Formats: sequence, structure tokens, C-alpha cells
Amino acid sequence: MSAQAPSAVILVRAERFVPNPATAADNAFQARTPAGQSEQATAAKALAEMDALAEALREAGVRVHVFDDQDHTRPDSVFPNNWLSTHAGGMVAVYPMYASNRRHERRADVLEMLKSSYRVQTIVDYSGLEPDGIFLEGTGAMVLDHVSRVAYTAVSHRADTHVLERFCTDFGYEPMAFDAVDAGGVPVYHTNVIACIGTDVAMIALEMIPDLARREQVRERLSVNGRQVVELTEEQIREFAGNAVELCGRTPDGRRSYVMAMSSRARRSLRPDQVAVIEQSCTLVDVDIPTIELAGGSVRCMIAGVHLDRRPPGVVPEPTPAVAAIDENPHTVDGRDVAGDA
Repeated sequence: MSAQAPSAVILVRAERFVPNPATAADNAFQARTPAGQSEQATAAKALAEMDALAEALREAGVRVHVFDDQDHTRPDSVFPNNWLSTHAGGMVAVYPMYASNRRHERRADVLEMLKSSYRVQTIVDYSGLEPDGIFLEGTGAMVLDHVSRVAYTAVSHRADTHVLERFCTDFGYEPMAFDAVDAGGVPVYHTNVIACIGTDVAMIALEMIPDLARREQVRERLSVNGRQVVELTEEQIREFAGNAVELCGRTPDGRRSYVMAMSSRARRSLRPDQVAVIEQSCTLVDVDIPTIELAGGSVRCMIAGVHLDRRPPGVVPEPTPAVAAIDENPHTVDGRDVAGDA
């Protein structure tokens, strides 16, 4: 089993999904709801898409933890990877979020499930930086190479380099920050829309990194251990081809297998030669999620991977200490409350 590909994931079944107006200003991938379509119809379509993704991942042999959310004030809760990440060795990170109406997506019940079902040693909470206007939106802002321990990060106001460096110190990653922009010079809001890192293959829009020297450094760092780099175009990025994630599933006969999960829209944008490279190490699993993609994110954004060891059945977990990663952070996680939000 690769450290890169988790065999379990967390999904949030957001029953009141709508594209979030609070994030539209800086998310160039976000789109309007079709004219004449009610919020109820949008939510119903999105719910069906979430269920389809959960079922496709289960069929691929991935363990899926689903959490329901009926709160109409959390339009983006379907994207839990922005507030939560898990790491080998029993570490969990909780992140500061840019949009104020996203900050109460953090859920104590998700952390409780992790502590009861997996070995969690420490929860590091950076969310106390929000009042200072400093943000790092999890594995949306960072694309993590868990094998080589590198945190690739497109710099934006959702990805502050000071928090990035602190995260890398706390969790043992090397920061690799860079600017990334579209053809109009608009900064990329989240790194995970332009890059996906698997065990043996990476997909990335290197052409969207304007600094040629930094572009080559990123290419070299991605491929240093023999990983194949599939270069994506900006047009493919706008079809969410970069917003994919490698997971570890099981075949019907119980053998481990790697899958690359993405949307059907993303899959259709890939050229045959790109698909051939991906399929050398992964089976492609794609799901049609056009309603959710209106919010500017795709399959990768919907998945929080679980990189933790499972607890044996019947074992009572030890109390989990919560560590404030920044000295000024007044918030802790005690299993009942996360930064004041239930």
C-alpha cells in the first residue's frame, strides 16, 4: 500500500447544496446555476451526484465514511478537504478558511469518528488564525506528496506561505510554493484544481506556472523518484482534469488496486495518450457531477482522505491531545467543539 493513496475517505452528504456566493469573487471555476432552476432542484441533483460518487468508490473497494449535513448555511460543506487533513503517524490538521460562511463546516463528529475508528495521536488546529486574515485551506490549498514529503502550493490569499511553512514544520513536509495564473493573469484559487499527485503518476498544468525556472523545479521535483508527469493544458484544467485523487481500493477477489477518481467531465477532457499513462498504474473511476462542479470544485475537493491506521475492533481509544499550532491560537479540539463550531 502506497502512503500516497488512502484506502478510506470522508464524504459529506450536503442536502442543502448551492454554489456559494461568498466564494464566487476569487473562484474563476465557479459558475451560475442554470436559469430557472430552483435551489431545491439544484440541491436534489447535487445529492444524487454525491451518492453516485460514494457508490462508485465503494464498488472500487474504497472504504467510505459519509456524514449527512442538512444545514442550509453551509453551501460548500460537500468539500471537507478544505478544513481537514489526516497524516500517517496519527496526526490530523484543522485549517483556517477564507470564507466566513465556510468556517462552521468544521465538525466535531468527524473528528470523533476518526479518533474512535483510527489511531489519532494529535490534532493540530490552525483555525485560530482566521481573525487575523491568514488562511491555508487544507488539501485544496496544498497538494501533498506523502511519499517524498513535499507540499506543492499555488500562492493565493487562501494559501498563506507563513502558515504553509508552519504546517510543513509541524507535519514534516518540504514547502514548494509557486505562483500559478490563468491566461488572463488571474491567480489560481486552489492548487488542487491544477495538480494531482499519485504514487507513480502526477497530473499538473505546468504551463500555468509563469516563472519558467520554478516550473522546471516543480517538474523535476515531481519526477525525481521516477513518477511520470502528465502535463495538462489550461483548457483541461477548466474541465477539472487536475482535480483528481488517487485512492487505494480492492478488486472483487480482494487484491489491492489503485484507482484515480475524477469527474466524467474531467475524464472526457483527457487525450488517449494521457489516459494510457495514468492507466499504467491506476484504474480510472469517473462520476458525472455537473451540479457540484458549478461550485468550482470537483471530485478531489469532495474527498478528505484518511491516511491513518485503523484501530482493532473493540479497542477503546486513548484521549487525543489537541495542539494549537500557532501560539496565539486560543482554540483546541476536545471531541465536542472545533474552534467554537459544532
